[in-house]
Amino acid sequence: MPRKFFRKYLPDVDTVRSSRLVAPFGSWLQHPNLWCLNRRSVPGAVAIGLFCGLIPGPLQMIGALLLAIPLRRNIPVALLLTLYTNPLTIVPLYLLAYGYGQALLGATQGAVPFEPFMWDWSDIGGSLREFGAWTLALGKPLAIGLLALATTLGVVGYFVTELAWRTYIVLAWRSRARRRSYRRDSS
Repeated sequence: MPRKFFRKYLPDVDTVRSSRLVAPFGSWLQHPNLWCLNRRSVPGAVAIGLFCGLIPGPLQMIGALLLAIPLRRNIPVALLLTLYTNPLTIVPLYLLAYGYGQALLGATQGAVPFEPFMWDWSDIGGSLREFGAWTLALGKPLAIGLLALATTLGVVGYFVTELAWRTYIVLAWRSRARRRSYRRDSS
């Protein structure tokens, strides 16, 4: 994978470990896979980030961190990928999860219990309460759908990342072989 591109945007490992907030947990953060961009830690981190991105509320990054550390997957990638859910994408994702849950439960009703709310940036607290009430009204189909959608996104993300990584490596090998062959032929 293009490691130089990712390294430009990811924080330095020593800087993170020496942070005042992170220092007490230093012994847990020593495994190299937690920070290295390699074919074993990145696909798992992608799966963790996509799975935890659908955790309700502001606990997505904490969930990703708590899964990435014991599973020894790349922490920055897992945390970064939870950001696919935001105020613009959460309602469509929850509607998709609700439909997915209905399909898994074999429910025939197709309508959402009531119209989704409109986000009001001037009253964030009220918007969060209204979002919570809307989420609870969706009930069992939403709960099943969120778990199923999170699992599906995680599995698909894992295999797509694994395939992309493998494709990149094969193309790099072929390019290197062509350059070597060209050098031998031109000598």
